[in-house]
Amino acid sequence: MTAPWLGVIADDVTGACDVAGGIAETGVRTSIVLGVPEGADDPAGGPDECIVVGLKIRTVPAAEAVGAARAAAAWLRGRGTGQIYQKYCSTFDSTDSGNIGPIADALAESIGGMTLGTPATPAVRRTQYFGHLFVGDRLLSESPMRDHPLTPMRDSDLVAVLGRQTAGAVALLPLTVVRSAPGSIADGIRARLAAGARHLLVDAIEDSDLDRVAEALEQVRTPLVLGGGAGLAVALARRAARGPAAGAAGEVPHGGRLILSGSGSARTREQVAAFPGRVMTLDPLRIAEEGVSSLLQALREALAAAPGESPLVSATAEPDRVREVQATLGVQRAAELVESALGEIAVAAVRELGVRRIVVAGGETSGATVAALGMRRLSVGAIAAPGVPWTTGSASAVPGAPTVALLLKSGNFGSPDLFTTAWETAP
Repeated sequence: MTAPWLGVIADDVTGACDVAGGIAETGVRTSIVLGVPEGADDPAGGPDECIVVGLKIRTVPAAEAVGAARAAAAWLRGRGTGQIYQKYCSTFDSTDSGNIGPIADALAESIGGMTLGTPATPAVRRTQYFGHLFVGDRLLSESPMRDHPLTPMRDSDLVAVLGRQTAGAVALLPLTVVRSAPGSIADGIRARLAAGARHLLVDAIEDSDLDRVAEALEQVRTPLVLGGGAGLAVALARRAARGPAAGAAGEVPHGGRLILSGSGSARTREQVAAFPGRVMTLDPLRIAEEGVSSLLQALREALAAAPGESPLVSATAEPDRVREVQATLGVQRAAELVESALGEIAVAAVRELGVRRIVVAGGETSGATVAALGMRRLSVGAIAAPGVPWTTGSASAVPGAPTVALLLKSGNFGSPDLFTTAWETAP
């Protein structure tokens, strides 16, 4: 088997889909492995040029996250992978005690080198300028991410944020250098690494900035773990691609449709509010007392009454309500209740109700859903929105292991009407 030239370690499932979809669009053959890979996870359908490993390590304890990332990197290197890429969210979701820095330290140590990355992904309006991250036209600290229930981001200076997560020196490659010739960019990278930087963050506000960095990296011989949002990975793929865009994901049998929403992001709240169909609210406080039986019954009735529709089961709520629930149940238990309940609903919907196409909103929710369904590999299909591809895989936790199509959406991604328009590109 031809060794992949790029191996991506994503800290959640939606991030894996985001980067895999962008890379596949360039024509690079790409597949997704879910969870820490094992030998049986080798691709059966021919060589992949890129393998994306989708983990669930964004908010777990740092030691657990580092262990999973190390294992994924070892698996990728065991297959002769040329370049390791640490994929984290384009909003740098990570508190001061978070996992981006510890994982970067571990991966750099594993190759005896340094890291270079940027969350900048202009296609979804994430940009970095003088080390500060912007979401659209607002600083990260002034965006809705400042009130994220699990990873509130209240500092836009990523050099400072990453510096609080690692003992290694963090340096910046500013836009003034990025906008120079590739040779000068390479010199700038080498100079900062020679000065003692262990982690280098790179400014970029347009895709062309990322393309220049990708070209310059070909001149840098220092061992590097690359990383960031999908933007830089896709820029690397644009230079490597040799063929047309990848084909659509595999066929999915006819069946029902369902939307599951566990994200608390501002964009997902817009999408829930804009959805014109049947909405069933998942209340964590009620779930803690009663379980999901009443919700499943409501879902059965909704699908029976309108089999061609796509009902929405939503735990999405306004920040004040989220804080109220967290105060009652605790942050961790509230999150676990939502994730396990939506995973249980997904399994029942596929096993008992004939659902074969599911939109899932939220990184943690997506991770819980694919784990509950027993999915280990995903094929990448059509793009429903920037960073949001349809995927297909075998639901091995369900008798008969039916093929199911999943649209796994990061909370902040997609237009307000995505829950309606996504079905236009479904397999």
